[in-house]
Amino acid sequence: MKLGSTFIVLLAVQAAHSVEEYIGRLYDVFPPARFVSGLISTDLRRGFVIFNVVLVLFGVWCYLWPIRKRWSSATAVGWFWVTIELINGIGHPLWSLREHAYTPGIATAPLLLALAISLAWQLWSQTSPKPWLQQSHGSAQPRDASSGRQRRQKC
Repeated sequence: MKLGSTFIVLLAVQAAHSVEEYIGRLYDVFPPARFVSGLISTDLRRGFVIFNVVLVLFGVWCYLWPIRKRWSSATAVGWFWVTIELINGIGHPLWSLREHAYTPGIATAPLLLALAISLAWQLWSQTSPKPWLQQSHGSAQPRDASSGRQRRQKC
């Protein structure tokens, strides 16, 4: 899957994750969500909805401009989303293990984790030099560009 496609799927799963958290009333049972929701509105439910709608809309903006148009900031934007979704993908299962029960967001968290890892791999693959990809069949000898044969290194 291409980076842009992975990002769109990640946004769709984040939207579903937000709905799952809303249905489970995360804003009532998780202190950080209560805090953030309370910064936005005295009505925690309303603050939670506003925050999550803005988050998903920001994600759509990130896709439509920096990611899709390949702005120089696209890689940083991608890593920002990887970080958010790794926190979601790891944090929710840890919280559920601690509680020994379902916690809002646990059903969609593994998908977010998998997509965050996939996006991270794609971002890393685009930006990191990989000298081992130039080697063929495990050979450490450099290849002659014209013939494709291995060149012997002189000592």
